[in-house]
Amino acid sequence: MAYEEILYHVSDGIATVKFNRPHAMNAGTGLTYHEIGQAFREAAADSAVRVIVLTGEGRAFCAGDDVNQLFLAEPDNSQQAKSARLLSQLQELANHREDNLDVAIMDCPKPTIAAVNGPAVGYGCDIALMCDMRIASDQARMGEFFIRRGLLPSTGGLMVLPRIVGLARAYELILSGRWVEAEELERIGMVNRVVPHDTLEAATREFARMFAAQAPLAQQMAKEGIRLSMNMDYARMSDYTMAALRLLMQTEDHHEGAVSFVEKRESRFKGR
Repeated sequence: MAYEEILYHVSDGIATVKFNRPHAMNAGTGLTYHEIGQAFREAAADSAVRVIVLTGEGRAFCAGDDVNQLFLAEPDNSQQAKSARLLSQLQELANHREDNLDVAIMDCPKPTIAAVNGPAVGYGCDIALMCDMRIASDQARMGEFFIRRGLLPSTGGLMVLPRIVGLARAYELILSGRWVEAEELERIGMVNRVVPHDTLEAATREFARMFAAQAPLAQQMAKEGIRLSMNMDYARMSDYTMAALRLLMQTEDHHEGAVSFVEKRESRFKGR
């Protein structure tokens, strides 16, 4: 489908989704977020796509919400009226999961990677955190700036960040709203790795190819298992694992994995 505020491209099994508002440091509008969600759903449904990369055009990943459009539009209205309108829109999204960006990213069955090419602020930071993995440029910086605006983070900050960096650091970063520079991002595990800025695109594609080469059905079930494990006891997790194995052991990909091992060659998985 055609997009206005993002770019979408598929090549070699990798879908690249890109914020495309560089004039505004890729600050998001309602349309931006809608299109990012649609692109993730499109990639999830496309059998040619094995992995999804999210990044930004220009010198920023995403500078959070476009404050002028989302919070300060309609200048004749009171601040209370603007806030009420935005809150109503957010509640509408929460009620309709099919249009919710957090759901589109968090429920995506395929591996997702955020290539953080510059500042990722506020909701932009949350969006990067909701991806499975993150590779950052050495010019990247991330910040949970919601506290600075009298607000609180979304799923990425409140649910994902504590699981990545631990409770104490999550409290620090969320309640202070401070910047986290590239070196610290890597040290505390907010990103998988930091690479020189001019190699980010190539490094991300090389990283993505590792996942694109693996068995898609096994990846999907493993990814779901990881998510379920955060809220399941051992017995229920064991039940899930056995059910998933019963299905996977009947797939062509499992057979191919075994045969390629014996034949000492690379596997050629088909997602069947």
